[in-house]
Amino acid sequence: MGIPEPTRSRIWRILAVCAALVVVLSGCGDATRADAGGTPSTIRIALDWTPNTNHTGLFVAQQRGWFTDAGLDVQFLPYSGTSPDTLVGSGAAEFGISFQDSFSVSKAAGADITSVMAILQHWASEIAVRADRTDINSPKDLDGKVYGGFGGPGEDAKMRAVIRDAGGQGQFTTVVLGTSAYEALYAGKVDFTEPFVTWEAIDAQLRGQPLKTFAYTDFGFPDAYSVLLIGNGRWLAEHPQQARAFVQAAQRGYRFAADDPVAAGTLLMDANPGAFPEPELVTRSQQLMSERYLRDPSGRVGTQTLARWAGFSGFLSDAGVLLDSSGQPLTVRPDFATWFTDEYLAAP
Repeated sequence: MGIPEPTRSRIWRILAVCAALVVVLSGCGDATRADAGGTPSTIRIALDWTPNTNHTGLFVAQQRGWFTDAGLDVQFLPYSGTSPDTLVGSGAAEFGISFQDSFSVSKAAGADITSVMAILQHWASEIAVRADRTDINSPKDLDGKVYGGFGGPGEDAKMRAVIRDAGGQGQFTTVVLGTSAYEALYAGKVDFTEPFVTWEAIDAQLRGQPLKTFAYTDFGFPDAYSVLLIGNGRWLAEHPQQARAFVQAAQRGYRFAADDPVAAGTLLMDANPGAFPEPELVTRSQQLMSERYLRDPSGRVGTQTLARWAGFSGFLSDAGVLLDSSGQPLTVRPDFATWFTDEYLAAP
């Protein structure tokens, strides 16, 4: 692939003790200043990978000065190999970029994290095969094939479920390759993998190696919040004003990206000079995000529902993927209503 993509940032290192890195973003134009005394409040946000269109709203807020206007000194913690779930849960960052699957694993194990905003309202990843594979026209055709995987808990269980939902047996071989899975797919060394259609699938098309993809939900699998903004639970409770200022600034940035993807993509590239050698990849990705992923059914940005959380995270629990702090499978479903909140979002 071109630039490494956030989808593969799911490095499932749960509850590790991290060194506190100091870096921060900047806060919100829709909320009151976070510090009445005029001293900016420092907020660190841990990125899950190198900058990409999953992060656009944050960089829009930075570039437009909305964090600064809200009295926030926001800095980005660049991806370091330690998952944002771990950094945020340990208090080494106040906020971070996460995913519903990795978040669920970390939260079940006791991480002090809360989802404060859904960045993407739906799965942005799909099952993919090379477009020239005429023998594969449905997930049911993946029985007996080789999956280029990423080693994430629940990954194989999800693939089995989708294949079975499509009428197959759910029998395949997994080879854990990480981001090398894409090159392996192009080269025919694996039969299918799981890209983000908002990034790798576009990149593959630009490279002349188009993919054929299958959406999980087309076969009855529950939808999920592909990308989340998460916060440290204790910090949120102790700093509600700063939390609201930051989240509303981020929400404003993603709303801008939904309304004007061309301008938002330009701001993302301006904030990260040299990071995107193929500007068209950013442009196409941002347009697709705006059209399909950033808004809920009512047109709002950032909202979450209990039904969405209970659907996919409930699947992970029922499949025995979620383990408690002692490493034992959960015996009952968690109260998913305690895993997320919309209270920091701007009013409709």
